[in-house]
This record gives sequence, structure tokens and C-alpha cells, in this order.
Amino acid sequence: MQVPLWFALIVVGWLGVKLVRPPWWLVAVLLLGGYLLADSLLAPVIDTAIK
Repeated sequence: MQVPLWFALIVVGWLGVKLVRPPWWLVAVLLLGGYLLADSLLAPVIDTAIK
């Protein structure tokens, strides 16, 4: 199943806010960090580990 990265980040962020209730700045930092990590040199390593 192919899911766009931006959509997955929005869903994970929404669920995290609803279930855990962290501060909004922490959610923004984690989502931005995940997005930047996905475009980094570590992306193939992460992709291999997930699959």
C-alpha cells in the first residue's frame, strides 16, 4: 500500500495529539524532524528496516 508521506505525517500527528496530548511545539518538531529524516541519507536504511 502506497501512502503519501505528507498524509502519513498528518495522520500520525493527529493521532498523537488526540491520544497523548503533548504540547503543539513538540508535535511540530517531531513531524518536521521525521520529514527531514525521510529526505536524508538515512532514508534507504530506514526503508530497509521497515520492510
